[in-house]
Amino acid sequence: MENKIALITGATSGIGKACALILAKMGFDIIATGRRQDRLEDLGKELAPGVRFLPLVFDVREREKVGQILGSLPSDWSAIDVLINNAGNAHGMDPIQTGSLDDWDAMMDINVKGLLYVSKAIIPGMTQRNSGMIINIGSIAGKEVYPNGNVYCGSKHAVDAITKGMRIDLNPFGIKVIAIHPGLVETEFSLVRFKGDESRAESVYKGFVPLYAQDIADIVEFVVNRPAHVVLADIVVLPTAQASATLVNKNPAK
Repeated sequence: MENKIALITGATSGIGKACALILAKMGFDIIATGRRQDRLEDLGKELAPGVRFLPLVFDVREREKVGQILGSLPSDWSAIDVLINNAGNAHGMDPIQTGSLDDWDAMMDINVKGLLYVSKAIIPGMTQRNSGMIINIGSIAGKEVYPNGNVYCGSKHAVDAITKGMRIDLNPFGIKVIAIHPGLVETEFSLVRFKGDESRAESVYKGFVPLYAQDIADIVEFVVNRPAHVVLADIVVLPTAQASATLVNKNPAK
């Protein structure tokens, strides 16, 4: 019996990489996408033995390239059972009046349009087979808006709305659509947001225990293992120290 196939975007680090590793352990063959070829090659070496691996190097914001690469998958890779739209980013924390247009474009192009480009390429196969699962990695920023989060929050609210729309439109085809909205997860996220400022990025996670990429991968494992009649449609997950997008109990009493 052939393994099922999972496609994970943004699989070169953080949540995407953790999801690829755990799905491989579950017996899925893995299609991993990302912009850094060396990171994808390293991921391939870490996967469970016996798992087929197809690394695809592209940027999800490049519409033509996404369509070309995902539209020409080898026949033995084309029947994708699980799609994890994980690729995303945050750039800057400026108030709206001084925000960077380049930062805004990057967030909307990757977080929203990139998710749509990849989904557009994969969904038709799922509807033809009347089966499949789509997991969109959102954010607590898709449920709340916080100071200086303006466009990033807008992009993640869009992910939340698009996920709900997908669930409605794909319901007749038996396709499960799930959103996972994490709070503070210690990955490269803050390093990207603060444009490589390591001290500022590290300060985000000091004084409390954040979520880790593996925590989100564990949720993905649980979601994927649910019976056919069960879908965990909308999941918000926070570290214990976090109560909302902006309220974090740092340096809690022991």
